[in-house]
Order: sequence, then C-alpha cells, then structure tokens
Amino acid sequence: MNSIRINLSLLVFYIGVFASGYSRNISSRPSVVNIGAIFKYDSAIGRVAKIAIEEAVKDVNSNSSILHGTKLAITMQNSNGSGFIGMVEALRFMETDVISIIGPQSSVVAHMISHVANELKVPLLSFAATDPTLSSLQFPFFVRTTQSDLYQMTAVAEMVDHYGWKGLIAIYIDDDYGRNGVSALDDKLAERRCKISYKVGFSPGSGVDRAEIIDLLVKVALMESRVIVLHVSIDLGLKIFSVAQYLGMMSDGYVWIATDWLASVLDSSSPLSTEMMDTLQGVIVLRQHTPDSDRKRVFLSRWNKLTGGSLGLNSYGLYAYDSVWLVAHAIDAFFKAGGVISFSNDSRIHSAESGNLHFEAMTIFNDGVLLLNKILESNIDGLSGPLQFDSGRSLIHPAYDIINVVGTGFRGIGYWSNYSGLSTVPPETLYSRPPNRSSANQQLYDVIWPGETLLKPRGWVFPNNGKHLRIGIPNRVSFQEFVSQVPRTDMFKGFCIDVFQAAVNLLPYALPYQFISFGDGRQNPSYTELVTLITTGFFDAAVGDIAIVTNRTRIVDFTQPYIASGLVVVAPLRKLNSGAWAFLRPFSWLMWIVTGAFFLVVGIIVWILEHRKNDEFRGPPKKQLITILWFSLSTLFFAHRENTVSTLGRIVVLIWLFVVLIVNSSYTASLTSILTVQQLSSPIKGIESLRASNEPIGYQVGSFAEHYLSQELNISKNRLIALGSPEAYARALKLGPEKGGVAAIVDERPYVELFLSSQCSFKVVGPEFTKSGWGFAFVRDSPLAVDLSTAILLLSENGDLQRIQDKWLMRTSCSLDNVELESHRLQLKSFWGLFLICGIVCFIALFIYFLLIIRKLRRSVPVDSVSNGQVNSRSGSLRRFLSLIDEKADDSKSGNKKRKVERSLSENDRDSESGRTREGKRAEITTASNNNTSN
Repeated sequence: MNSIRINLSLLVFYIGVFASGYSRNISSRPSVVNIGAIFKYDSAIGRVAKIAIEEAVKDVNSNSSILHGTKLAITMQNSNGSGFIGMVEALRFMETDVISIIGPQSSVVAHMISHVANELKVPLLSFAATDPTLSSLQFPFFVRTTQSDLYQMTAVAEMVDHYGWKGLIAIYIDDDYGRNGVSALDDKLAERRCKISYKVGFSPGSGVDRAEIIDLLVKVALMESRVIVLHVSIDLGLKIFSVAQYLGMMSDGYVWIATDWLASVLDSSSPLSTEMMDTLQGVIVLRQHTPDSDRKRVFLSRWNKLTGGSLGLNSYGLYAYDSVWLVAHAIDAFFKAGGVISFSNDSRIHSAESGNLHFEAMTIFNDGVLLLNKILESNIDGLSGPLQFDSGRSLIHPAYDIINVVGTGFRGIGYWSNYSGLSTVPPETLYSRPPNRSSANQQLYDVIWPGETLLKPRGWVFPNNGKHLRIGIPNRVSFQEFVSQVPRTDMFKGFCIDVFQAAVNLLPYALPYQFISFGDGRQNPSYTELVTLITTGFFDAAVGDIAIVTNRTRIVDFTQPYIASGLVVVAPLRKLNSGAWAFLRPFSWLMWIVTGAFFLVVGIIVWILEHRKNDEFRGPPKKQLITILWFSLSTLFFAHRENTVSTLGRIVVLIWLFVVLIVNSSYTASLTSILTVQQLSSPIKGIESLRASNEPIGYQVGSFAEHYLSQELNISKNRLIALGSPEAYARALKLGPEKGGVAAIVDERPYVELFLSSQCSFKVVGPEFTKSGWGFAFVRDSPLAVDLSTAILLLSENGDLQRIQDKWLMRTSCSLDNVELESHRLQLKSFWGLFLICGIVCFIALFIYFLLIIRKLRRSVPVDSVSNGQVNSRSGSLRRFLSLIDEKADDSKSGNKKRKVERSLSENDRDSESGRTREGKRAEITTASNNNTSN
C-alpha cells in the first residue's frame, strides 16, 4: 500500500512538473477551475451560506460571459467551528488544485487557515470572519468580503455617545472574535471619553450552562452601568437573553445592544418563537447594511421559492453569494492577464520528516499572487452592494442598519455609516452629499426600550451592592461657615454641606453615601491632596469649598459651580480726606501736566491768530507775554477780557472753552467727593503692584493660592506666608511688612467677603484676577457629576441656592462697603478724546492761518526787495514772513465797519452838529461882508 502511495505521489509530482513547464504553451483557460468553501454547516450562518454559494456557482456557470466556457467546481468542507478541523479541511483542498477558498465564517478558523493560505499562496475570501485583527499585513492572502468589527464597534461607540452614556458593560465570547471585537470597542469608546466599566467573558463552545450564566449576570446586575453590549455567538447569546429575562434584567432602565449575530438569527430564523420574541423586546441590534436593488429583490423572491420560507436570507448569505461572483470575475481577469493555473511543490515540505502525513501532496499555487491582485482590483456590483476594496483591503462604504426589536418583529430606527455617522437617511443617499458628522446631524428615530418605554434610560444606577459612596469632607479649622465637622460626631454642617444635600434630594434616585473627614483638625487640609485621593480610589467624591482649577480638572470631574469665586487682594487702608494738598488729588500728575500744557499752548495759538488784527494782542513784548499767560489762565474761570476778532481764533477759543468746562466740572465733582466722603487708599493697587514689590504676601493654608502665586505668577515662595484663620489675617495686615506681618493677603473672594464683614479697616484692592467657582469633585466620567450639576442649576433657578447662601453667609453692614477699591483720581485716559479734538482744531487753525500768510507774502513782495536781489534770498523771505506776521493788518473792511458805526450815531447829534456848522459859516460871511463895507 505504501509503495502505491509513493508511486501516486511521484506521478502527481511529474504531472505537476510537466504542467508547470508546459501549461502556458497548451492552454491558459482550462475547462474547470476548482475552488473550495469551508464553514460550519449546522450554524445559522452556515445553513444560509451553503445555499447561497451553491446558487452563486450555478449562476456563474450558466453565464458564459463571465468565464467564457470555463466552469467553476466547488468543494465544500465542514469546519464544525473548530480551528484545528478547519485547518485540516483546508489542507485537503491543496490535494485538489483549489486556487481559492470561500470562507471560513469563524474568525478563530480564519486565523488558522490564513497561515496555510499564506504558505500555499491561495487567496482566502471570508464572508463572515469579522475579527478586526485579521490584517492584510499579517495575512496577505486573507481577503475579507464582509465588514470588519472595527466598523461595527465604531457604530456602537457612536450610539453610546449619542445617547449620552459614559460607561457600559461588555459581555463577550472569549475567543478571537469576542476578545478582539471588545478591544476595538474599548478603543472607540475611549476616543469619545466613554469606557467599558466591566467585562464579562464566556468560554467558547456549547459547554456554558445556565448556572454559570446566572452567576455572571448577577454580578452585572450589581454594577453601576445599565448599558450592556452583547458580542457573543448565536447559541450563547440567546441563552443569555433568556437568563436576563428570568433575572428581571430586560425591564425598565436597562439598555441591551446586540451586535450583528442577533440580526443573523432574526433574518434567517424569523419568526422566532413567541417566548423568545418576548425576551428580546426593546433590544437594539446592528445589522450589516446592504442597499436595496432590483437584483436583490429578485434573488430574495428566488430564495423564498428555494427554501419554501423555512430559512430566511441574512446579510452573510448575500456576502457569501457575492464572494463567488468576486472570485469568478477575478479568475476571468487572471486569465486575461496571462495567468496559468499551475502548482509546484514546496522544497521545505519535502525536506521535513512527514512520516505518513504525505505533505508532498500539498503544492503551491504559482500564480496565486496574480489572482490575489485581480481580486483586490475588482470593482463590481453585487447583491450586498459595491464590491470594491480600499487601501486597507476593506470593502468601501461600511455601513450598518440599526434595528429595534418590537412586538413580533423589528423596526429600523436608523443607519450608521463610516461616511456620516448616525442618520435616519440610507447611507447610499448620503454618499452624494458632503460628509457631515456634526452633533446636530447625528439622528435616530425613537426607540422602544426594555420595559416598553419611550423614555431614554439614564444608562446607570447607583450600584446595588450595599456599598456607600465614600465622600471626603475637608475638616476646616477656619471659615467654618462653609464646612465644618460637628464636634464629637461624624456629621458635618455648613454652606457647602447644605448645598450638596439639597442637590441630592432633587435626584430621581436614592444616593447612599457617607461623609469621611479629611484633615487633622489642627489646620486646614490641602485641597489638592483631597482631590488626588479620588483618583486613587480612596474617595469616590469630595464635597466642600473646592475650587475648580485647571490642574484639578485634569484628574477629576467637577459639577456645575454652585458659587462664584476667584482670587483677590486684600490690603490695609488709610484715610485720605485731610491734608494741605488734598486739592491736587482729583487729577493724576500726568493729567495736571497735560492740562497745564494745553492752557499755555492754546494761549499761544490764540495770540498768533489774533496778533495782526486785534489791538488787545499787540504792544511791547512784555505786555504780550502777560496777555498770553493771562488769557490762557483766565479761560479756566471763563473770565478772559480780551475779545477775539478773527474767525479762526474764535473757533479755537470755542472748542477750548468746551474742554475747560468738562475738565472743570469733573475736577469739582471729584474734589467734592474727596472732601465730603471718607476716602481710603493703599500703596498696593492690585496684583501687579503686589507682584512688582518685594513685600511678603499672605495666603490661606490649604488654598490653591500658593500654587497659583508661585507657579503662575512666579512669585518667590520666600515671600509667601501661610495664615490659618481670619484673626491671623487681621493681625498680619495690621503689623505690616516692617513688623513681621504682610503687605497684603491673596485669597478667594467668598473667604474675603466673610473676613471683611467684620474687619472694616481692610479692603479689596484691584480687580479679581482669576475667575473660577466651587464645585463637588467626582471620578472621571462619573454620571453623578452630570446629575448633580442639573440639580445645582435647578437650585439656582428656584432660589434655594440663594436662601442657603443667605443662611450661612449673610454679611453685616460693614461688608456693604466691601467693594473693590480703585483710585479716585481722574486719569488722562478719561479725557484724551477731548484733548485730541482740541489739538486737532488748533493744528487746523494754525495750518489755515499760515497758508493765508504765505499767500499774502507771495502777492505783496516789495519792489525795493526785487531791485536789491532779495527775492530769492531765504533770509529775506523769512524776515518778510515774520514782519508780515507781526505787522498790523490794514483791514479795509474793518475801516468801513468803523465808518458805519460813526454814521450810526443818532440823527439829532448829527443835525445839531451840522446846524452849528452852518451858523458858523453864516457868521463868517456876515463878518466878511461887514469888513468889506467898512473898507
């Protein structure tokens, strides 16, 4: 018998060599091409795939335009879902010159067979292995003709994020399919700040009994999350749903999301039993999306006739059917490219000690790489949609239907596509539009959740395991109005405690918790350490006067702030309402300088504009200097006696008097305030002046102010002095830097307001230089932070938050003056607009005036200057220009005006004057005539 096998092996070897050497010369298109198929016959996917593959082979062979006379011969093997059996069956294909394998359906089997396909260079087209780790780098001859679970888990993560859930529980089968799928889900959730809070793995196979499922689901029921993702095999998944129904876990408040394994059952085994459909009510299921087409509808009609309605067609059946057509088109392209079906022995196999295994019968497909390339280059339309691969060897346009099990069937609530995310519009419609992943565009129809409710489940509950929430409370020794421990008890009181308890009372569920003191009771604890203990798991939360600052928000989640806060500077003050020089305080020194300069400049400009026309601005230089000074200063009181006759001068004086009016009124109001109201001042004007000095600064023990001052403002720690109580504040401020105290204190505004309510000799100087608030701290992504934030907002809206604040932080009358101290001096920045307008008017007036002088200079060049050759002399022109400015203007219009004034005298005066003249003349005539007569 052994000799016969050896002879047969040799015969096969010689035939292989002969074929290898001469087949290209004989024929490149054989009459029959062998392909294989491997899957689990008795599974929901396998039963559908077997019929679909057989029908696809019949359709290809009946269509002469595909392979042009060549027929496909299919050999099917049953893997029984076992990786070992699958590998053995795959090795059998090598004895029958199979050039491509359709399958397997199991990711576990695919991992095993892919190694064989790599060695023997036979393309492996899997229509159901969805494990995302089956990569083209590790397995170059593995081609996935279905969608990877990487996309399915992306769809699940986007659904979880869409509904606002932050954590979920993953139940999976502990094999390559389950582990790697859940790992991909974990990665996609992390991208959206969500997480898997608990994982439950079941051993593969059918050996899981009901008791084991009950034990594991009981643990799940005690967990916080109520969102459960089920990524298992079909048989195990149905068992889990049955047990969940028995344990009451299919009721109101739960969310169940099943991956596409359940869609395969619903599509191929529908209708399920009434008992099973009752169990699945409200479950959300993902199903691989295959667009509607005429070919698909025709094939579905044909399918129903083939199966008599006893077996439905699921998406995996469509992918199996399309895989055969994909291979057929690739083989046709393979032959057109000159490919030849030939095999050769592997020298490594011959050198191995094979014993009775007969490894020599396995051969390498010589042109396997060419056929693989033709498969990857395919671009055809199948029943499942376009069959085209991207650069990562994945089918283009991955998409899923999202369905909701309701009543005796299911209904679609939307779609997910890698192109635009969640949508109620079919993906193929969206491909013609620009991609839009905005949150407003992510939509799904209403879901009927478990318990037959339309109200979206919260997605979590407080763990029902008897564990109380451990809440850290700072044990303060000062400012105990905010939070303090009741002596000799475990209870706490204060403003922060009342706010927390009022918010908890508004939650729609019970929240068991216990307060745990943090601190030694001798000094205020470090709030940063308190927050850090949440990240280590020592505390579940922290409640108190905890400032929301950047370095803390990086490690924990805070609720909505329930009180505004921020760092301010407190400094001692002195009275300013007395002193010989109090009248100078209304203006800053720069304001005084600019105002005085403008008085002098305006006086000079008015003198220039009036000098030629106005006799009051002429005369000896000493007189003119006095006139300029007198005119400019007298405008302060609107008491100037000099009249302005030029138009430009009057415009300048008008604008200047308006400026003087505003400045004078402001000075008067400020001086009145200074002299009648108690004014306080401090050498510290705010954080900047405090930072620039070298004086010591006080801060509260445990506050984040120390970190902010030293790290953010770069103030030396040698200048920072820790103070533990309001009394220490007052004592250090009164002593001052000279006597071992501090120049100022930096603390948060709520503490400062409470401190100033009883200390009236100190004030807040400068503005608040940080903006923050106080909130309650929780672990990252805790849903309690969101729910309590909503409760705090409700407390603010209904006024309860203000009433709690009034109860604990009601300030005395002294605190009514606790406003930020700012300088009462009027600064130049308040008046620069007025001075700018005045300066522009003065400049324009001078510019126009000098243009008129230059014009007059050019028109009235003296003749003697021309004769003496001084026309082009610069010195002569300058002297003429200056003399023209200084000389008295001969204004004929002015003379006419004087004559008109003279003629405007009263008529009586003129008549009497003319009468006296006529009488004088008559007397002279009479005298003259008398003289003549006498002569």
